[in-house]
Amino acid sequence: MKKNSLIGKVFITNNFEETQRLGKNFAKNLRAGDVVALYGDLGSGKTTFVQGLAEGLGIKNRIISPTFVIVRKYRIMNHELRIMDFYHIDLYRTESEKDIEGLGIEEIINNKNNIVVIEWAEKLKNYLPKKRIDAYFFYEKENERKINFSLGF
Repeated sequence: MKKNSLIGKVFITNNFEETQRLGKNFAKNLRAGDVVALYGDLGSGKTTFVQGLAEGLGIKNRIISPTFVIVRKYRIMNHELRIMDFYHIDLYRTESEKDIEGLGIEEIINNKNNIVVIEWAEKLKNYLPKKRIDAYFFYEKENERKINFSLGF
């Protein structure tokens, strides 16, 4: 599955395992410098997707949402990809771009050795790079999620 094969497609997952599997498969497409912006309501599957994505990158740590600390950093031990770090950013508790200033997020995003995934990415506004992957999550039913990918604008 190449990045371009994801763009514009709609994926339906029926449980958290399928959402994690989609994330794990998605990880195969990521390279150093990639930024993935996640959009969707609470409970739409963003963190579950990130858990699978991290597993797909070879990260063994338990992935929990960094809601209170905003940024979590994980070391990727895949020297073939030459990626040093994976950053999971969750902006749910931030109110404005002022809350983000001083956290080093701009430097994290611009470091071409990182892979960065941002939950509630709409809160970054001016900090989001133009070259990115946008993933939209929709809560359809109790366990069903609709997820689609597009390129940033």
